[in-house]
Amino acid sequence: MKNTEKYRFLPYLLILPSMILLIGVVFYPIIISFIRSMQLKEGGYGLDNYLFFFTDKVQRNNIIYTLFVVLATVFLAIAIAYFLAIYLRFSGSAVSRWVGRLYLLPRFIPGLVAVNGMITIIRDSGLINRISQMFGMNLKLGLMYNGKGIILMNLWFNIPFATMLLASALSSIPDSAIEAARDAGANKPHILMKMILPLTYRDIFITSTFVFMSNIGSFTTPYLMDGNNPQMLGISLFTQFNNGNYERAAALSVIIFAFSLGSAVVYIYTNMKESAWEKS
Repeated sequence: MKNTEKYRFLPYLLILPSMILLIGVVFYPIIISFIRSMQLKEGGYGLDNYLFFFTDKVQRNNIIYTLFVVLATVFLAIAIAYFLAIYLRFSGSAVSRWVGRLYLLPRFIPGLVAVNGMITIIRDSGLINRISQMFGMNLKLGLMYNGKGIILMNLWFNIPFATMLLASALSSIPDSAIEAARDAGANKPHILMKMILPLTYRDIFITSTFVFMSNIGSFTTPYLMDGNNPQMLGISLFTQFNNGNYERAAALSVIIFAFSLGSAVVYIYTNMKESAWEKS
C-alpha cells in the first residue's frame, strides 16, 4: 500500500510534458484567437466578425464551396481507398503485391512538388494537351482554377493515407471467417455487405475524419490551383489577414476549428460506441 501510494502520481508526471505542450501549441492559440475574434474595430466585443462570414454573400459562398470540395474529397478518397484496400487484402496476385509496395509513394513526395507536377500535366497548355496536339486534337481538361482540380489533387494526397488505414483494419479480419462464409454459400457481394463492412465501419468513419480535417484548412493546393472566387477557407483566411482584418481572420480560424471539432466529435463518438460494443 505504501509503494502504491508513493507512485500513484507517477503516471500524471509522465504525461505532464505532453499536456504542457498541448496547452501551449493548441489550447492557448485557440483561446487567444477566440478572444481576438470577439473584438470589434469600434471597440467592445460582439459577434459581428462571425456574422460577417455567414451574411456576406462572397464569404458564405466560400464556406459552401470549401465544404463541397472537402466532402467530395472525403467521399471519393474513402470509396477508392476502401476497394483498393480490399483488393490488396484479398488478392494474392503479383499485381496486388506490387501495388501494395508502391501505393504509399505519393506520400513521400513534397506537397509543393506534387502540386506543381500536377499543374504541368493537367493545365490547358500542359503535357496532356501537348500529347493530344500530336494526334491532331486540342484536348483541354478544364481542371485548373476550379474545384475539380483541387479534388483531383486532394485524392493524390489522401488515397494512399486512407488505403493504409483501411488496409490495416481489413488485415484484422481472419481468413477463416471469409472461408467459412464461402463454404456456407455466401457470394462476394454478400460477404462484403454482411461481413466486411460491419467489421470495418468504425475504421471508415475514423479515416473519414482524418481526411476531412486534413483538407478543411488546406492552403498550398488551393493557392496554386484554385480561382479567385469562390475561395477555400484557407485562402480566405490568408486574404483577411493580409488585408489587415485580424479580428475577422481570427473569427475565420475559429470557424475552421469548429468544423474540425465537429469531425473530431464523430471520431470520439465512433470510438466510444465501439468500446461499448466490445464490453457488451
